[in-house]
Amino acid sequence: MVTAFITHPDCLKHDMGRGHPEQPARLTAIEDQLIASGVAENLQRHEAPLATDAQLARVHPKQYVRAIREAAPETGTVQLDADTAMNPHSLDAALRGAGAAVLAVDLVMQKRIQNAFCSVRPPGHHACKARPMGFCIFNNVAVAARHAVHAHGLERIAIIDFDVHHGNGTEEIFEGDPQVLMASTFQHPFYPYSGTESPASNMVNVPLPAGAGSQQFRDAVTTQWLPVLEEFKPELVIFSAGFDAHVEDDMGMLQLKDGDYGWVTEQVKAVADRHAGGRIVSMLEGGYALSALGRSVVQHVRVLAGLN
Repeated sequence: MVTAFITHPDCLKHDMGRGHPEQPARLTAIEDQLIASGVAENLQRHEAPLATDAQLARVHPKQYVRAIREAAPETGTVQLDADTAMNPHSLDAALRGAGAAVLAVDLVMQKRIQNAFCSVRPPGHHACKARPMGFCIFNNVAVAARHAVHAHGLERIAIIDFDVHHGNGTEEIFEGDPQVLMASTFQHPFYPYSGTESPASNMVNVPLPAGAGSQQFRDAVTTQWLPVLEEFKPELVIFSAGFDAHVEDDMGMLQLKDGDYGWVTEQVKAVADRHAGGRIVSMLEGGYALSALGRSVVQHVRVLAGLN
């Protein structure tokens, strides 16, 4: 079993300003913990390419992609929304994030690897069809899913999102799409205040109240995600892997522990093994308490790499 680790130095250069929680140190914290745990030596490293406009256009209107390119500053920073900014390196970082998604799908579908973890930023699951939002510019998991459909002919793709925040952009892009099943847990009521109003039939949204911890999360996965995933029989599983539901992360008020991320990966991986030939692509989303982020990613990747 070969697990790819896909990243790029450009993702470290995207910086939204002093004190912003979505900081370059997130990626170095992940690398440091993977090395310290011994997991890194078992991973096959790849550099993320730049996504092409054609790959982005499967998800985002061409006018939106053009607008993002035109917004990219030559110096300083420009605000896209209250939470999301671009510096001169942000465009390339965002293109690498989406490019990592494309490369991961290609490597998995070509059977060059079993699965992949993409350690990239900016994250993507709040990015809507034509709107940046919540630290996100392009929707990386959506780019991955559409690439799997259009370039590899897949018909059933599952997106699994355990970030503390609802992946509203991903839901907007895929609601009602019979080729995609999205299963998610998220704190509610909480930013972006979505995911609970009459979701489409291909959305398995499980809101959790502030203070919910391991038991509530595991119950949601066991009773609500897994039966629907089994029935759907995905040909590829894509994780929107946000680690900010961790008890140490003050961006949210859920109370997950390191081991919960290993556990949920095991549960979903078993589904992928039964129905998708083990094919999994995991894209980094949130996670802002650096130590907890690094440790949680180790738990997640350890399972992907069969080291548990």
